[in-house]
Formats: sequence, C-alpha cells, structure tokens
Amino acid sequence: MRIDKYLWCIRIFKTRTIATTACKKGQVKMDAKSIKPSKEIFGGELVVVRKNQINYQIKVLSLPESRVGAKLVDQYRKDVTPKEEFEKTELLKYAKDYYRKKGIGRPTKKDRRDIDGYQEETTEDI
Repeated sequence: MRIDKYLWCIRIFKTRTIATTACKKGQVKMDAKSIKPSKEIFGGELVVVRKNQINYQIKVLSLPESRVGAKLVDQYRKDVTPKEEFEKTELLKYAKDYYRKKGIGRPTKKDRRDIDGYQEETTEDI
C-alpha cells in the first residue's frame, strides 16, 4: 500500500491530497529519509510524521483495505511517540505568549483595539 494512502486510511491526515503534500514536503520519513508519496509500505516499519510541530512515530502493524473508523485505527498502527515531543509543544505555548516587546514596531490588531477602547473611554469623560 502507498504511504500516502496508508496515512489517510489510519486518519493521520484528513484527505489523501494533504497526505501526498506532506510527503512531498518531506514531513513523512522512514529511516531518517524523506519518502515519496508512492513509496510502498509493509507491516513492521517505523514511520515518522511531522504534524503540528510534533514528530509522531508510528509503527505499522498491518494494512487496512480502506479508510477505517476512529475506533479501529489502533489495529493498524501503534503510536510510539516519546512523551518529550508533546512536552515541547507546552514550552512553545509559553514562548509565543507575547512575541514582541511593547513599543517596538506597529501595533497588532489587539493592541489597536485596546488603544481605541482607551481613547473612547477618555473622550467620554470630557
């Protein structure tokens, strides 16, 4: 079975087109090498998929005939992703809380709304 079809069948990607695009971009790897969407896979292989800034490690148990229900996915794959990968995303959340210092550059939409709200409050008092 093709790797893009397999990733679509086990519900890693919502559509097969997205799975194909991910393979072409190098987000799907086997043996630390990027693979083409047409790469044939068999049982027992380890596939690394980069999705949402997490490197998911998936062990292929068997190949489904077609797209399977969410409850049946675990029959065809085993998720062996280390917990450290998920902890990295927690750290990224804190790092992205505020990405620039106040007073530097143009204000964001949120900053602009806060400024406009403050100006409206002060003009009503006068």
